[in-house]
Amino acid sequence: MRRARREMTVIGWREWVTFPDLGIDQVKAKIDTGARTSALHAFRIKPFRRKGQRFVRFYVHPVQRRRHPEVECEAPILDERVVTSSNGEREHRYVVAVCIKLGEEEWPIELTLTNRDEMSFRLLLGREALRRRLIVDPGSSYKLSRRKRRTRTINKGDPK
Repeated sequence: MRRARREMTVIGWREWVTFPDLGIDQVKAKIDTGARTSALHAFRIKPFRRKGQRFVRFYVHPVQRRRHPEVECEAPILDERVVTSSNGEREHRYVVAVCIKLGEEEWPIELTLTNRDEMSFRLLLGREALRRRLIVDPGSSYKLSRRKRRTRTINKGDPK
């Protein structure tokens, strides 16, 4: 008996995503079907043990071209891999499994942790995270997501 085919969701070449497990409200992702694995900008990456299990603590700047806010994250280490970047450099990276939320859907993905400070996007979402779930429309952006607007408060006593 054949399983019914799942309806695929169409996304743009860039989207806003959330990582509820990591406390990251929003980060702009570049959708990259040429990359197998997803990569999150992380720095001060330090492995540690908790009750015999391997974890990694790291920090994230979720906003492009900004050093603030800085979010401290922790996740169990799923694996360690040598990854070849788009410029051909090989790098040892920790791999964590976390839930991603895009639009109304949430599912687990694998993320490698690397310093993406020099890159335009803090998150690269690779084809493994998209497989059997999403289709990319390369001519569109933000099909499922919009940036959350930050509310600005004005003190009534302040001169305008």
